[in-house]
Amino acid sequence: MDAYHAGSLAVQERVGVRDLADHVGRSVGPGIRPVAAAFLEAQPMLVIGAADADGHVWASLLTGAPGFARATGPHTVSVAGGVPAHDPLAGAIVPAGTPVGTLALDPRTRRRMRLNGTARPSGRGFTVEAEQVFSNCPKYLQKREWYGSEPAGPGTGTVRGGALTPAQAARVRAADTFFVATAAPDGADASHRGGNPGFVRVDGPRELSWRDYPGNAMFLTLGNLESDGRAGLLFLDWGTGTTLQLTGRAHTEYGPDARVVRFRADHVRETPGASPLRWSPPDYSPANPTTP
Repeated sequence: MDAYHAGSLAVQERVGVRDLADHVGRSVGPGIRPVAAAFLEAQPMLVIGAADADGHVWASLLTGAPGFARATGPHTVSVAGGVPAHDPLAGAIVPAGTPVGTLALDPRTRRRMRLNGTARPSGRGFTVEAEQVFSNCPKYLQKREWYGSEPAGPGTGTVRGGALTPAQAARVRAADTFFVATAAPDGADASHRGGNPGFVRVDGPRELSWRDYPGNAMFLTLGNLESDGRAGLLFLDWGTGTTLQLTGRAHTEYGPDARVVRFRADHVRETPGASPLRWSPPDYSPANPTTP
């Protein structure tokens, strides 16, 4: 798989960063290097992005003891446990060759790694054949300490809806981090967005927006939105483990001073205690722009 498809190339041309993107793209490949394998195996969580049976794109959180996600070869990752039954992507990785994007993120060190490819079920959960593996800079990553895990089983009492409740909208406004999954003709991707609380705006019960902060010039997320438009968002309550997942469509508006992504939700799911992990309050990234 090439580092960029037509959507990403179009955004890079529009923004004027093609040369820089070409330079960054040279670091993208299918191989999982030893340092990347060691990083992945030390993480207790993994974000995945994929489409469900109806074509809706979701971002989901998987957790386990460090090592539950690990490289089993130079191009292969094994994820034990699979997708929890309560999650909208449960059962989505059924046919071999399901496009998935994965993001391993360590708030303790502000490091992250993305691995995109195709997944197939396995006896332990599922396996991903890597097509794109690369790390991202620590920009906009809030630092958190891992306090430990709750012993109780996660994922009870999922609430489904078509729009945000007032309490859910307040949670989005207070968020300093969310994850976004997108799709394109040649695969899927999972990425991170961070900023000071208030960087995500709630423009209505089904409408969210956020500024696209300067990054690594690859424009994989915006490129996918240029080509497809489907998107899934994941907001995590780091202290309680509650997840808020939205699926819908998004597009980018290009202004003279800023790029703004506008998202409209079709479905909303909130799951109390979906993650057993408990994290400290954040130490905000010094790269975060001031929230207006």
